[in-house]
Amino acid sequence: MSTTLSLRLPNSIHKQLKQCAEQDGISMNQFIATAVAEKLASLATMEYLEQRAQRGSRDKFNAVLAKVPDVEPEEGDEL
Repeated sequence: MSTTLSLRLPNSIHKQLKQCAEQDGISMNQFIATAVAEKLASLATMEYLEQRAQRGSRDKFNAVLAKVPDVEPEEGDEL
C-alpha cells in the first residue's frame, strides 16, 4: 500500500533531485522515498543511542578502562 503526497520543491532542489535520480537509475519518487527512509532510520538510531547513553555509567566506564594494560602501541599505531 502506498500514499500519494503532493510536494512543492524549489526549482534548484528539483533540478538536483532529478539529476541524482537519473544518476542512480531510479525515479524521482523512489529517490525521495529512499531519502525519507534513510532520514527516519537515522532519527531512530539517534533516539536509540540517546536512550542507551542515559543508561550509561561513568563509574562502570572508568572501571573497564582501568582493566586496559598500560603498554606502548604497536609500531604503526602511534599517534
